[in-house]
Amino acid sequence: MSDQRPVQLSTGLSETVLPDPPAGLNEALAGAGTDRDAVAALVARAPRSVDVWAALGAAGRDDIESYAAYRVGYHRGLDALRANGWRGSGYVRWSRPSNRAFLRCLEGLRAKAEAIGEQDEVDRLALFLRQLEPDWDRRADA
Repeated sequence: MSDQRPVQLSTGLSETVLPDPPAGLNEALAGAGTDRDAVAALVARAPRSVDVWAALGAAGRDDIESYAAYRVGYHRGLDALRANGWRGSGYVRWSRPSNRAFLRCLEGLRAKAEAIGEQDEVDRLALFLRQLEPDWDRRADA
């Protein structure tokens, strides 16, 4: 009897799926809507959640506040991706609902970088989005 096991060959880039947000957070965010102060209170309650930072970016009072919130969400998202096995490459698909807040932070950061004239960041983030989600421009909400 042989001790050999079949070799698993890679079929391409791996995919990382972020965990769902903490219980009740989606409902709290839905209740807060676009009320900036209500969303900020949720950020204080769950500062590690990418979802709250994406919501704060969307509810920001101006481009700079939104840019800053999206930037924090981007970094929180990178931390979460790494904690879930991402090693700097591979897909983070929009089709996975738990990945959407991170991708919204990237898109929000890209849009606000464009609004404040940071073209090199706009280009870098646009490329990063397409690397993570090749169907970015064709997703259902586009």
